[in-house]
Amino acid sequence: MKKTTGIVGLLAIWLLINAAQPLPKLYVIGDSISMRYGPFLEKYVQGVWQYDRKSDDGQAAKNLDVPVGANGGDSRMVLEYLKLKAPDKTFQPDVLLLNCGLHDIKRLPETNAIQVDSASYRKNLEAIYQLLKKRNIRLVWMRTTSVEDERHNTRSKAFKRYARDLDDYNRIADEVMQKHAVPVIDLYTFTRSLGSEHFVDHVHYDDSAMQLQAAYIAGYLQANRSLILKRK
Repeated sequence: MKKTTGIVGLLAIWLLINAAQPLPKLYVIGDSISMRYGPFLEKYVQGVWQYDRKSDDGQAAKNLDVPVGANGGDSRMVLEYLKLKAPDKTFQPDVLLLNCGLHDIKRLPETNAIQVDSASYRKNLEAIYQLLKKRNIRLVWMRTTSVEDERHNTRSKAFKRYARDLDDYNRIADEVMQKHAVPVIDLYTFTRSLGSEHFVDHVHYDDSAMQLQAAYIAGYLQANRSLILKRK
């Protein structure tokens, strides 16, 4: 009887200690895709992660194609943002959930020049990883969602995007993340499996798709929480 009472007491102490521990901090940087599924993701990770993201007062939502404020933009913008945040000791998330790619592959209609060339994209991702490693912030990468050439380029006049570029940049990101054993959430393949009917414009998705995207991401983060947090 005493032995059982002792075990119950130890279990109660363990539960109290763990209940008092703060939840790990999750910080999100991404383009307008992440802005749109973000509120659902925040809801789904409640009680598991402390959710935060690059944010603003609503300016990014005025034009989702222009990366300002909460919109992380291309890899160059993400790197510059993190360089500014790095000296701030209050910026110490346990995990950074990151995506950039859609803005990198923008092409000017007049010249076909790409916004961030593939070599620079690779270099920027490497630099981002090394910066986060120095700050002991664990990285989780999100693969970029799809582009359908005709859909995008008949609706977007300011710039073009092409599926072949997206595939190349997803491949580059895969290689960088594999090299450093960074966990990867394949939102690209998951979202494609939902079908093209969920597009509401050139690249963005309807509410039902956004909720499913958020659930998929939350499920990954929940299932792999311990492994992600153990990584250095």
